[in-house]
Amino acid sequence: MDDRLAALEIAQLKQTYVLPWNQFVYAVGGDDEVHAFFATHEVIVKGSGLDQLLTDMAVQRVAVMHEPARADRFSSTCGHFIREIEVRKNEAGQDYQA
Repeated sequence: MDDRLAALEIAQLKQTYVLPWNQFVYAVGGDDEVHAFFATHEVIVKGSGLDQLLTDMAVQRVAVMHEPARADRFSSTCGHFIREIEVRKNEAGQDYQA
């Protein structure tokens, strides 16, 4: 059975993006920061314990990511958590480099 999803929803505090997984190019990062590149956007996720996020992105198993409210950004001191999500629109001709 194919567990891949059709799209990734990124719920930021002021707006929401829905990026189709068929436009996913690649992701790179480590425990504290992940960069995911799509055909039209770059998604930068900062937090802790993000290695598993890379694994889940590789098989397109992430459905939704929520950016925490400011008060919640520093409440978790260990484990897996997202502190910040930034979405940048790729400019035409931009290279995919982290």
